[in-house]
Amino acid sequence: MTESHPSREAALFLQLVLGLQQSGMISLGKLMNPISRRIEAKLEVARDTIDTLAAIQARTQGNLESDEARVLTQVLTDLRMNYLDELKKAGRAEPGAGAKSDAAPESQPEAKSG
Repeated sequence: MTESHPSREAALFLQLVLGLQQSGMISLGKLMNPISRRIEAKLEVARDTIDTLAAIQARTQGNLESDEARVLTQVLTDLRMNYLDELKKAGRAEPGAGAKSDAAPESQPEAKSG
């Protein structure tokens, strides 16, 4: 095997991650849609993109080079922050937002011993 093979795979992986980031930013209304030539927010589509990247992160954990893991983490953080910003602008609050939120809801009453 040649050493160029792993670097080609890394480049293709980063191309995938950055392409999904661009798609997410278009869905968030942060970039112009190249087809419609309009800025339009589609938050459900953006959330699906964030969830897809989170699934990629979970499924590749421990198998990525440090640069690949760093870029993937940064892309997810950036998209999640922009998603939350857009939710606030739209006047909606949605827990989770592509993040792991397996915790119990805060509104559950605590059991009292007496």
